[in-house]
Amino acid sequence: MNRDNIAVGLDIGTTKIVAMIGKKNEYGKLEILGVGKSKSLGVHRGVVNNITQTIQSIQQAVLEAENDSGYKINDVVVGIAGQHIRSIQHSDYISRQNAEEVIGDMDIDALIGQVHKLAMLPGEEIIHVLPQEFKIDGQTETKEPIGMSGGRLEASFHVVVGQAASIRNIGRCVKSSGLELSGLTLEPLASADAVLSQEEKEAGVALIDIGGGTTDLAIFKDGIIRHTAVIPFGGNVITEDIKEGCSIIEKQAELLKVKFGSAWPGENKDNEIVSIPGLRGREPKEISLKNLSKIIHARVVEIIEQVYAEIKLYGHENPKKKLIAGIVLTGGGAQLKHIKQLVEYITGMDTRIGYPNEHLAGSSDEELSSPLYATAVGLVMNSIRNNTKSATPFVEMKQEEPVIIKQTVVEEKPVVEEEIEEPQPETTESKIKKSFFDKYIEKIKEFLDNAE
Repeated sequence: MNRDNIAVGLDIGTTKIVAMIGKKNEYGKLEILGVGKSKSLGVHRGVVNNITQTIQSIQQAVLEAENDSGYKINDVVVGIAGQHIRSIQHSDYISRQNAEEVIGDMDIDALIGQVHKLAMLPGEEIIHVLPQEFKIDGQTETKEPIGMSGGRLEASFHVVVGQAASIRNIGRCVKSSGLELSGLTLEPLASADAVLSQEEKEAGVALIDIGGGTTDLAIFKDGIIRHTAVIPFGGNVITEDIKEGCSIIEKQAELLKVKFGSAWPGENKDNEIVSIPGLRGREPKEISLKNLSKIIHARVVEIIEQVYAEIKLYGHENPKKKLIAGIVLTGGGAQLKHIKQLVEYITGMDTRIGYPNEHLAGSSDEELSSPLYATAVGLVMNSIRNNTKSATPFVEMKQEEPVIIKQTVVEEKPVVEEEIEEPQPETTESKIKKSFFDKYIEKIKEFLDNAE
C-alpha cells in the first residue's frame, strides 16, 4: 500500500476557489497530483457572505481536483483572509518551578496557552500565536529555547486576530461540503511559504499578495514574521473602476484589464484604441488604451500606497528594521503589466514578482507556477507539515473497503490511514503549530456540532 503523505490545500478566494492535492517527491519538492478551480460565488473581500453558494463552489473545485488526481479528498487546510484580520505584538512570560530543569515543549505550550487567554474585542478570536524571540532569565534573545534551563521563560509574540463569526462560517462551509477542516492558515503566510526564500526572510522582505478581493501583506525580518495586514481592496476594485469609467459590463472590463491593461499610462499612445462589441444590437464601443491605463493606474497607486503605509508602520525606515530584500509581489494582481515598475517607483524598494515554482517538482504543469496559485501551493505545503493523510486513492479504497463502499466515504475513513510511517523530530515551531491547531480545530468542530 502506498503510504505517501497526501496533502490538500483549499484556497477560498473572492474571485476563485482552488483545491490542490500534492505530495513531496524524493527530492523534497512538491509534486502536484491534481487541481480543481471554480468561480467563487458567495465570497466578498475575503469573507463568506453566502454560505450556500460558497459550498457549491467548494464542491465543484474539490470534484475537479478529485477527477484530475484519482484521489478522494478527506480533509483540507484552508486559507483565511478578509478585512477583519488584524495583528498585534505581545510579550508574555512564565515562571518555572525548577530553574535547573531543562526547558521542554510543555513550557512552550504553557506560554502559548497563556497568550491565548488574552482579552480580545467582542466577537474576535485569536487565529495564530507566532513566537518571535525567547528570553531566558532576561538574557539575550534566542529562537530555540528547548534544551536550555532557567527560571523565567519570556517571549515576544505576533498574534493574528480575526472575527469569530467569519472563521466559523468558513468552517461551516467546509464541513457542509463533506470535508473535515485539518488546519486554518492566514493566507499571506501561506503565500510567503510558497514564494519566499529563507535568505529573503532573513534579510527582510515584504510580501504583497494582490488577490481579487483583498491585498495581503506579510513582513519578515531575521527569518521571523514581524507584521501582517489585510487591505480590503484587490483586482476586483480595478475591474469595477473600468466598468464604471468605460460604461461597459463587468465581463468585458475584466477581459480588457487582463489583455490590454497596464499600471503605467505613459507607454500607451493616444491613437491606440480597442473596439468592444455593443450589447444586443447596439453600436460597438471604442475605448482608448491610454484612458484604460489611467483608470487602472489611479486605483493601483491607491492600493500600493495603503500597503506602503503598513510597511512604514512596521518601521521600515528604521535602519535596524530595513527590508533589504525589498518587496515580492504575488497573487493574480501581480500579473498586471508594469505593476513591478510602479511599485518600485512609489516605494523606492527593490521589487520582484513571486512565482511558487521554487518548491514545485520539475515535472509540474507550467500553469501552476503562476502567481495566481501561490496561496494554494503554500496551503498544500502547510498541510504536508501537519503530517495529515488528507486524500485516499480511489483504487485503494475499492480494494480495502468492499463493505463500506456503498456508504458516504466522508464518514468512513480506514483507521490504518491515520498512522504515520516515521515520526519526524519536531521543532519548536512545528510543535507549537500542531498543538495550537489541534485545540483550535476541536473548538470549531465542537461549535459546528452544537450549531446543528
